[in-house]
Amino acid sequence: MKSMDYLRTQYKVSDFISWKKSKTLEINPNFQRRSVWKPGEKSYFMDTIIKGLPVPIIILRDKIEIKKLESKREVIDGQQRIRTILSFIDPSLLEDYSQPRDYFTIKEAHNKELANKGFLEMPEQVKQDIIDYQFSVHVLPSDVDDREVLQIFWRMNATGVKLNRQELRNSKYFGYFKSSMYDIASEQLPRWRKWGIFTEYNIARMDEVELTSEFVMLMLKGLTGKGQTAIDNIYGSKDEEFREKAEVEKRFRSVLDAIDDNIGNELIDLPFKKKTLFYGLFAFFYDIQFGIGSELKRSKGNPISADLINRIKLAGEEIENKKAKGEVISAVERRTTNLKSRRILLDYLHSLTKGA
Repeated sequence: MKSMDYLRTQYKVSDFISWKKSKTLEINPNFQRRSVWKPGEKSYFMDTIIKGLPVPIIILRDKIEIKKLESKREVIDGQQRIRTILSFIDPSLLEDYSQPRDYFTIKEAHNKELANKGFLEMPEQVKQDIIDYQFSVHVLPSDVDDREVLQIFWRMNATGVKLNRQELRNSKYFGYFKSSMYDIASEQLPRWRKWGIFTEYNIARMDEVELTSEFVMLMLKGLTGKGQTAIDNIYGSKDEEFREKAEVEKRFRSVLDAIDDNIGNELIDLPFKKKTLFYGLFAFFYDIQFGIGSELKRSKGNPISADLINRIKLAGEEIENKKAKGEVISAVERRTTNLKSRRILLDYLHSLTKGA
């Protein structure tokens, strides 16, 4: 494949609308997939635009029709994004518009203030922000043929990095539970980094979101082993409705605050910074504050005593120096995401802190 020169530029949403009105934009050439985004994905994308956040680069190709002396633009990558915007702003711009397939409004899970609104119902400033939003665009020259375009597709999708389960959930679910998990996990990024729980690579692969999901499962289901299918199921069951959302988020923040306030500066030097052991630490703090298995009603967490914190640090030293009970050391050294190992660690922490 020869070296390719292409234009790097920016275009506003209004540019795409103008091109579509003048019939100089082709959003679904033969090599493009059909429209496959679901309403939740479309709402999530539009909320991203409304908030002015960046989205992936759109790739166009100049297409010159010599006989007609016309220049058109083909969407090489970005069909779903462009189609979503056009159907939201002005459905008449899409020749094949289908209301059952293309109609959507903003979901409450993504934006409470604009929930259930279409473009015409938006405040004037929000409409203007959408129209003025700028995409980063790469424009391929007209002499790039279809074979080269297909090679570009292949290269874009041949990274060799297989999506993990959390990345798959990110691409599948767009409702209340997913939004909540990503919001509260992202809030804690400075702490994840300070404590050494996750590397930057872990964060890039959404590992902190998956662990946050496990903590919320602890609140909803009690102590369990780690099961990818169980996590999938809870994302699915609470995609459309997540009644416990407010209390779950409050309790999550309360536990993380308690950990940070009491041992945050020392955690990076304790074995609890290991992700599997941190689950046990979170479960212990949650049990002290709210009680594992407690109803998710409004409640103020119980205080954490200084004596209890000292004993937690002692537990960390015993685990680090392998002075804890044999079954505890075994649970720590082998896969500690199964229910039995998690129960052993939690019981051990409680045994050291009785009376604290």
